[in-house]
Amino acid sequence: MTILGIDIGGSGVKGAPVDPATGELLAERFRVPTPQPADVDSVAAAVAEVAASFGGFDRVGVTFPGVVVDGVTRSAANVDKSWLDAPAAQIFAQRLGLPVTVLNDADAAGVAEVAFGAGRDQSGLIMMLTFGTGIGSALFSDGILIPNTEFGHVEIDGADAELLASDRIREAENLSWEQWAARVERYLHHVEMLLSPRLFVVGGGVSKKSEKFLPLIDIKTPIVPATLLNNAGLIGAAMAAHQASAGPGGQRPGAIPVNAAAAF
Repeated sequence: MTILGIDIGGSGVKGAPVDPATGELLAERFRVPTPQPADVDSVAAAVAEVAASFGGFDRVGVTFPGVVVDGVTRSAANVDKSWLDAPAAQIFAQRLGLPVTVLNDADAAGVAEVAFGAGRDQSGLIMMLTFGTGIGSALFSDGILIPNTEFGHVEIDGADAELLASDRIREAENLSWEQWAARVERYLHHVEMLLSPRLFVVGGGVSKKSEKFLPLIDIKTPIVPATLLNNAGLIGAAMAAHQASAGPGGQRPGAIPVNAAAAF
């Protein structure tokens, strides 16, 4: 089975067919700009444009930058408010004419990293954190995703952590790597206190520059950069779609529980 993975990001919507058994992209990615405003109709059209550039796939997995429960988008912190309570999986399925699975973007990236990347073969509690427009989180217990965590919104000094330590804030405030690393370290100490994970995996676009800030962070928990980089979301989305087709007996490390995303 060939699965199409599509990753909805703040600046672009990209996709590629994926082999869910290996995590390998089977063709070069195709990308279109994320519409502004990123309302339901505009984003659905962008997803359809990406899908139309490929053929031969059986199912589609799509990431969304917010909470997704049973295929419905329950939050819209960094996208248009028309996504609140939108039946996203159903909308995309009607556009594409195929079964579609939708899940949170950080969850998708974590699924890929746990299966094929920096979190592979790791037991216990693992947390993937993506630093970008906000801070996304994906939490795994012995390789199984606990979906829709929102640890980027924990409160530090009376405000969301992502207003302190996201990559967007680093750029907006023109912070040096040293200044930003100190903020990220403070945030990670807080998460460490709450969860005591065995490993942090740091993703998002800034992970490509991990050598500039990770060595500056001093915490007890081991911390490593993501290895799949910009492909993690679409790989994880494809894996989620494959998992939805496999049924409960098909779960494997890095897979999401079947009830965490809906396929239509």
